Amino acid sequence: MAIKDDIIVTAGIKTIPTPDVETKSTVEHASTGKVYADEKEAEADINDPATDTTKEDIKRDVAITVNKLPDILGGSS
Repeated sequence: MAIKDDIIVTAGIKTIPTPDVETKSTVEHASTGKVYADEKEAEADINDPATDTTKEDIKRDVAITVNKLPDILGGSS
């Protein structure tokens, strides 16, 4: 999953485009280490009566990479 919206960020008086940001989400079983393809697969494991997986067993991690920060200060003094 990635953030691709063109959102305007206002910093003081200057309006700048959103920084180039990439995100990666991981849904994992905390005890077994199983990585789920998505939230639906994790939810199916929780609802499966053949497993003892609970909502508390599911761990979610999000990695955010900022490729380049825009110049929000606008020069030096």
